[in-house]
Amino acid sequence: MCGIAGVVRFDRSPELGEVATMLRRLKHRGPDGDGLWHDRHACLGHRRLSVLDLSVAAGQPMIDDTGRFVITFNGEIYNFRELRRGLLDAGEVFKTTGDTEVLLKLFR
Repeated sequence: MCGIAGVVRFDRSPELGEVATMLRRLKHRGPDGDGLWHDRHACLGHRRLSVLDLSVAAGQPMIDDTGRFVITFNGEIYNFRELRRGLLDAGEVFKTTGDTEVLLKLFR
């Protein structure tokens, strides 16, 4: 099971060190890698347990092609292959074979 951490602040920028510390404490939840994403108001962190797509491209937090949307996700979309086929038919291009990118594209 992956580990997710994050901070959202509107009074000042979040401290990256806060989320990095949270991720270190969650290492047992995701031994296959970690990632951080941040902007002016938010910082998201992810400890990865690789299950569906073992590639580096499937790491999280994941940013969509436009750079507007970011996701950190722990779960499983059981019909993601069917949903992915529909997106491919609509012209979407994928970098990964997992369900997180499908969810991100569906949200967008």
